[in-house]
Amino acid sequence: MELYKKYKTLLTKNNITSPFRLAHFFAQIHYESNLKPISENLNYSSIGLQKTFKKYFPTKELANAYARQPEKIANKVYSNRMGNGDENSGDGWKFRGRGFIQLTGKNNYKALRKATTIDYINNPDLLLTEADAMIAAIWFWTENNLNYYADKDDIKIITKKINGGYNGLKRRKILLEYYKNIFLN
Repeated sequence: MELYKKYKTLLTKNNITSPFRLAHFFAQIHYESNLKPISENLNYSSIGLQKTFKKYFPTKELANAYARQPEKIANKVYSNRMGNGDENSGDGWKFRGRGFIQLTGKNNYKALRKATTIDYINNPDLLLTEADAMIAAIWFWTENNLNYYADKDDIKIITKKINGGYNGLKRRKILLEYYKNIFLN
């Protein structure tokens, strides 16, 4: 596996070394980004908004007002949480999910900057480069003590800590089995 070979030293430095840790790590970043440093799309239809973000779009009228406007959606969904300002601040869009693990929220970007001294606050799109996407994913993994849950083979808690819920849990389980076959053999 190319990404593993390329970043083996960094993974080792952060103790993501056992077959279970590696399998869980790669299954999660594979699900979140298809192993490409990407930016969260957020180009939802009205129906998609009500299905994915029902809490923020409880009515069809409200969902219609935001449909197919990714920046506006991000600013609403991510406002006043994770260190972001209100909807008008633009923080939701600026600090939307990026990289392999979809790092989201101003607090995470600030903490990553503090840990690495790389200015992700003023340059959030750095997370769209492979190296920075991997740095961020490993940092988030380590910061959230996900090795502990990987050792317990607990995909539900890992998914919740990464995703905030259980979105895609079924697919994540399939990916985990795929990566276990790679790293356990």
